[in-house]
Amino acid sequence: MRNDIKKFLLDVEKPSRYTGNEINSVHKDPGTVEVRFAFAFPDVYDIGMSHLGMKILYHMLNDRSDVYCERVFAPWPDMENIMRRENIPLFALESGDNIAAFDFIGFTLQYELSYTNIINMLDLAGIPLYSSDRDINDPFVIAGGPCVYNPEPMADVFDFFVIGEAEESLIEIIECYKNWKKSGSNRREFLEKVAQIRGIYVPSLYDVIYKEDGTVDRFIPKGPYPMPINKRIIKDLDKAYYPDKMVIPYTEVVHDRIMLEIFRGCTHGCRFCQAGMIYRPIREKSVNKLIELADKLVSSTGYDDISLVSLSSCDYSQIQLLIAALIEKYKNRGIGVSLPSIRIDTFSVDLLEQIEKVRKTGLTFAPEAGTQRLRDVINKGVTEQDLIESARAAFEHGWSTLKLYFMIGLPTETMEDIKGIADLAYRLVDLYKEIKGSKKGLKITVSTSSFVPKPFTPFQWEPQDTMEQLKEKQDYLKSLLKDRSISYNWHDNKASFLEAVISRGDRKICKVIIRAWKNGCKFDSWGDFLNFDGWLKAFDEENVDPKFYAYRKRDYQEFFPWDIINPGIDKAYLIREHQKAQKGITTIDCREYCLNCGIKKLEEGLCK
Repeated sequence: MRNDIKKFLLDVEKPSRYTGNEINSVHKDPGTVEVRFAFAFPDVYDIGMSHLGMKILYHMLNDRSDVYCERVFAPWPDMENIMRRENIPLFALESGDNIAAFDFIGFTLQYELSYTNIINMLDLAGIPLYSSDRDINDPFVIAGGPCVYNPEPMADVFDFFVIGEAEESLIEIIECYKNWKKSGSNRREFLEKVAQIRGIYVPSLYDVIYKEDGTVDRFIPKGPYPMPINKRIIKDLDKAYYPDKMVIPYTEVVHDRIMLEIFRGCTHGCRFCQAGMIYRPIREKSVNKLIELADKLVSSTGYDDISLVSLSSCDYSQIQLLIAALIEKYKNRGIGVSLPSIRIDTFSVDLLEQIEKVRKTGLTFAPEAGTQRLRDVINKGVTEQDLIESARAAFEHGWSTLKLYFMIGLPTETMEDIKGIADLAYRLVDLYKEIKGSKKGLKITVSTSSFVPKPFTPFQWEPQDTMEQLKEKQDYLKSLLKDRSISYNWHDNKASFLEAVISRGDRKICKVIIRAWKNGCKFDSWGDFLNFDGWLKAFDEENVDPKFYAYRKRDYQEFFPWDIINPGIDKAYLIREHQKAQKGITTIDCREYCLNCGIKKLEEGLCK
């Protein structure tokens, strides 16, 4: 730990965010490695240390003798104030060194409202904000994660983006860098070489041409560079790297348990869900491999909870066998199993009943919409009866706390659909009374988020509801939910508006993000910190109309900023799904038969 940080630890909230030296953290002599890599999470330690991608890549890189990977997080404002006052640069937890001295700074882009934190972190480290201003002495600033499927809003900041799963491409980047470093070539020559690696997008090697109406016309490569950029896919998860140890924080973090990834991808095809599209195809780890990993992680961490991680854990084809094997193996050691993501059916409730150690924690369902008509529009694939039967099973098995997640502002939504959310909540209250004889002990939480149209989804052509429309719907729902057993939470419409602007933005948005940071914006996803006026001022100062990005309906002929990226999903498939949504026609789970989404064309051997 840096000596200049030690003396200020008692002046900040949660000092252990900055101390490092946790169990299973890796420490090397920087002088013995060829490449120093800072894995940067653009949010506070408590959030970042729950990120599975960091756990995988941190240990994968550190298992190499030629690389030293360290962690860096966004300092909370109390620590940032001290760092700026005392001229302490942003430092990595393991060595305490300024990350400006590293070879790479690799950010993970998990949500758009973290972008001002990225700018703030670069500034704290003394690294030029624009990639064009960096020279041979500066690190390469790179990014991966789900948000890089539209890299354009941060294209002028990052030297390059890693599209898709990074386990293999990162190793290729490291080898390319080592060779370049020995050659003594200039910075651009490395970017030209790394651009030849599949899944790497170097924005400075492409010009963007705009039409008179402000939309993107096309991208023009400045040389023999790939277009579009095909994402990287790990075919065999059993052979892919997965750590047998994980860093144990000294402070409470969001997900403080063993995270055991059981599969990647999703086949449900919910039309609002970007993850379900960009993470295709579905690939599973074998039960034997998972039990082997679980045993090693239990031994190396001491955790007593194994969380089975995926987009929808109950869709794992051997889920019953896996749970039974883990429960049998650890039943005498007090180690439990948890499912963080479940679908709405009695099968899932039965699984939860098997793994619950203590009666009873809360149960969460995500109907997403209040009426069957709208659930069909979004292709949710569940009925009200599914929810009722699942809730019945849960109540009969002893659950009394239920959380329901919905979206408002979905395409074709009416006030009748909003009323349907309240009707559903009241029907569950009546069901509980029917089973228990009274409402005593019942707690139903209704939460609504505001729909944000995302790239590479069937709804990417749709406008977002205005903030005024969303508020009207929230107020209406609030007026309907009067039962004391029901509480209602909703998402800030201002944050949803900014998310829509950035997620569908082009390179013009980059200057707005930097300007917003200069206006004091950071930690924008934290409600208490959102400086909406600072953002509006930034749009005005950069002469950018945010409504152009959030509220405009697109046509099928428009070329999008994110069309430079190929996630393996054909636009023709997305159009078909969008047209079916407008008619309320559902699409089956693609495990039943192939829907020709396009992922098979990306690489042979997928979707077996």
